[in-house]
Amino acid sequence: MGEGRNDSALAAVYEAKRPKEVAALYDRWAETYESDMATAGYRHPTICLALLTRHLPRGASPILDAGAGTGLIGEWLKIVGYPRVEALDISEGMLAQAARKGCYDALHHLALGGALPFADDRFAGIVSAGVFTSGHVGAEGMDELIRICRPGGVLVLTVKNTIWEEGFAARVAELESALVVARLEETEPYVSMPGETGTIPSRGLVLQVL
Repeated sequence: MGEGRNDSALAAVYEAKRPKEVAALYDRWAETYESDMATAGYRHPTICLALLTRHLPRGASPILDAGAGTGLIGEWLKIVGYPRVEALDISEGMLAQAARKGCYDALHHLALGGALPFADDRFAGIVSAGVFTSGHVGAEGMDELIRICRPGGVLVLTVKNTIWEEGFAARVAELESALVVARLEETEPYVSMPGETGTIPSRGLVLQVL
């Protein structure tokens, strides 16, 4: 899910203050989300896919698409050889669009940022594109993702620069010092939607759970 159409929808999502408000905005956007984001040149899903395939062996299972939206990444993960993929999203409307693709083995209507109803060490890898951004989730969302990712597994995240500078970078450094995660890769900042004006850059981040 990410970054409406495009200017007005995107601005509203970024300015939302409560999870229910975010969910309602995405519900209303669900039917045109993919076409709008394609027009904007949305890069996060492609970059996340590339990072995941570089750091997680083909066939690793299961994978969680955390903030799956309409299923852009889930569809590709199946194609490139990850046999079991589950989706999590705050928006029922987005999950309904994702379900039509038939690429997810389970759909979870949940919000990131709080406790998640999954067992420890459940997932081999977790990918989260466009979620750690304005109006969505900050560094507080990482702890649960780490808990439910098994040791040796990876988290592949995109992080908007404003979130990165407002505590995310410091939290990653703390987790590294505590030997909870290892930073496998961090991309240079890039513009996630070249078709949008004034887009604040983001970066891709790969963390291995220790």
